[in-house]
Amino acid sequence: MTPRTDLAAWPPATASGTVCAVAGQSQRHMREWAAAYPDLFSAKPFDAALYSTLSLAMAFSGPWFTAEQLRMANKVCLWAFGLDWLVDYVATSRSEVDDIARRCMEVAEGAPPVPGDDLTRLLADIRDELAASPAFPALGHLWRAELRSMLEAMLLEWRWKGEKVTPSFEEYLGNADNLGFCFAFTSHWLHTTNPDAVADLDLVRKAASAVQRVIRLLNDLGTYERDVTWGDLNALLLDVSRAEVEQRVAELAARSRELIAPLRTDHPELAGYLERQMDFCAGFYRVADYWGTL
Repeated sequence: MTPRTDLAAWPPATASGTVCAVAGQSQRHMREWAAAYPDLFSAKPFDAALYSTLSLAMAFSGPWFTAEQLRMANKVCLWAFGLDWLVDYVATSRSEVDDIARRCMEVAEGAPPVPGDDLTRLLADIRDELAASPAFPALGHLWRAELRSMLEAMLLEWRWKGEKVTPSFEEYLGNADNLGFCFAFTSHWLHTTNPDAVADLDLVRKAASAVQRVIRLLNDLGTYERDVTWGDLNALLLDVSRAEVEQRVAELAARSRELIAPLRTDHPELAGYLERQMDFCAGFYRVADYWGTL
């Protein structure tokens, strides 16, 4: 199936129907992955709505992509949810969290998965699938770097919570790699591009990082009550008000659009995907959250 580049010419309901059909295909993929790695996705918060809403987020962010083209974005995003669950809610010590990060980086760099460990087994499958991409020689190092940044940010946030350290708002926002958006985006980029189209690495990374900060704060605005219940950090628990966070979101979103604009000519699909991810989250987090209940 080829990308649906003509959706803009269709009636809105027709286009939405096509996007939802792709999301449905992606949701079935997610359910298959969850069944294949049961130890990673057996907790109650991994409910049907999580798979549905994640697949919808990807499909509406890139309505020109097929389910196969969105496959890696969905797979990595789901894996990151599993990682987040293990780090934030299962691990009981700093040594456990350090060990999770160590195992993941070793696998990303080529080691075999740990026997009986669904987290590294799925990551190894992701690594091998991405390694077959023609763009891996150009972007593989970036993929590993983004994974390392995400893991280090998760470790820092775990330390803040474990040691009852309250970061400043700026420190918290500076640790936005904890969200994992840039890692998932880089995986999608690697999966869907070709070596000839790999250019402007710094521009793409800066735009993705800016979008990640916006989504980090949108997430906090939408999940405050859950974060309080689950004991998570949230910008609204720091030294800022909701109005101040909303103002910062507006400023960061404007900056993100400035950074995305130069990408539209040579990287139109990447630019559109980044902007639509940000705008989708702005609407989504007004109403719901991805996680199910504990």
